[in-house]
Amino acid sequence: MQDALAVVTVVVVGLMVGVEFAVAVFVNPILHRLPDDGGLHARSDGARVLGRVMPLWYFGSLVLTGIWAALVWGDEGTGPIVSGAALLVLSIVLSILFLVPINSRSAAWSREGAPADWKEQLARWDRLHYVRLAVIVAAFALLAVALAR
Repeated sequence: MQDALAVVTVVVVGLMVGVEFAVAVFVNPILHRLPDDGGLHARSDGARVLGRVMPLWYFGSLVLTGIWAALVWGDEGTGPIVSGAALLVLSIVLSILFLVPINSRSAAWSREGAPADWKEQLARWDRLHYVRLAVIVAAFALLAVALAR
């Protein structure tokens, strides 16, 4: 059971990292280049859709990692799992404090119109997203190391 949980945890976290990487490196830059306000409307829609899914994915990843850590507590190799869990907590805190407020505002922009500084707000979200991405990539790497042991 412990091995299966470890594999499921690494796969779930890895898929989350892949989605966030794709958003940062491919999707948002493509949307940014759309003419007129096309990127605004697309990012607003993305904020609504991913804003519902990603919190479950982040918390689910943390729960799986926490259960895995609890099952192996005291064994050699627990360190990378606990460190990965700590980084997932950090990513959730970063999200709640900095990214979610921007995301929540931008989710309504295509319906209510956008503020004059919408491009600056989305650029700030992108910069913060890169920080969060680095954190979850590190968490994923630690969990992969723990799985390989």
